[in-house]
Order: sequence, then C-alpha cells, then structure tokens
Amino acid sequence: MAKQVKLKVQVRPGVGRSAVNKIKAEGLVPAVIYGAKTQPQALQVSAREISKLLAHAVGENILVDLDIDDNGTISNRMALIKDVQHQAIGGAILHVDFNEVDMNVAIRATIPVETAGEAIGIKAGGILEQNLRSLHLECLPKDLPETITVDVSALNVGDAIHVKDIQLPAGVVALDEPDLTVIHVAEPTVAEAAPAAAAAAGPEVIKEKKAEEAKK
Repeated sequence: MAKQVKLKVQVRPGVGRSAVNKIKAEGLVPAVIYGAKTQPQALQVSAREISKLLAHAVGENILVDLDIDDNGTISNRMALIKDVQHQAIGGAILHVDFNEVDMNVAIRATIPVETAGEAIGIKAGGILEQNLRSLHLECLPKDLPETITVDVSALNVGDAIHVKDIQLPAGVVALDEPDLTVIHVAEPTVAEAAPAAAAAAGPEVIKEKKAEEAKK
C-alpha cells in the first residue's frame, strides 16, 4: 500500500517573495494544500523533514497525515504529495503541493510497474520487453499501492502479460484497456542470433582442421 506518514507543518504567516525568502532562511520550505471542498491553504514545512520523507519513498504516491499548526491550534488533514519543485542546480526542494483526500472517496493515480524474477524465455535467447511502465488505477486512498510488481519468471519466448492478467490488491481497479500488453518476451532479432550461430559453428571448424592435420 502507499506509504503513509505523519508530517508536521505550520500555516504560513505570509505570502510573496520576501515572506518565502524569510522562511527559507529558517530552514523551511513553502507549501500549499488544495482540497475539492476547501480553499487552498499556504503552509510551511521543515526542509529536513520533507527531504527525509521523499528520500525514503519507494513510489511517487505518498499518503501524508498532516498535523497542521495554526498558531497553536492543531488540525489534521490527509493528503497526497501532488508535486515537488526542485532547484535546477543542487536539487534543493523549492515548493511542495499537497492534494487533500477523503479516505472514503476513491482516487485515481498512476502507479509504476516493476518486474520480478527472470523469464525462462531469456535463457532461450528471448528479449524481455516492458511496454507499459505504469498503470492507471482507482481505489480508496488506504488501498493505493506504491508499486505493482509482476512476476515474469514463467514467461517463455512469445508469451505476454496483459493488464487483465495482473493480480491487483483488493479494492484496486485498473483503468487501462484490459488487453493492453504490459510485458512480453520477444524473439531474438536476426542480428542478435547470428553471433550465437557463428560461435556454435566455430569449434566444429577447429575440430575438422585438427582431423586433417592428424592424417598428414
């Protein structure tokens, strides 16, 4: 499931360039939270804490339980990290967008697809090709997976795994076309097969040459 973490943030007291520069000097990063039923709210978060959170994330979808401090009054809002802006040089975090979610309402997200195992078709000279690097899924926030792992070990040359073949976690629905190919093992090309054939033929030539020398 999507990584769920707690994060302490504060309501940002001011907006504009001067206010942003001031909080950055204090080791804070400007942020904002958007909600379908609420107005956007300007926030600030520790640069160290948000950097640590992102560094340990497996996927892009991180479910965050925000503790929002508004001059001593604490409120909680669940959100997904929607967007993170980085400095071009150095990669420092410049801004974070949070998207508030209702834990009882389904959301849509793009989740990366990873492979596990070694396809038996590769040993026969096949080539593992991944057509889709991610899937579009719908589910409740609590059921959102970080990644979708697909076992390819049983694939032979010519075999394929389609969207409809992937076993998704309970409560998760794929929005992509069921017959779309996600992964398949392609036959080796002629150019790749030729060196293998030449290598196989090499020892036979040497043996024939040795046999002729033996007769002399």
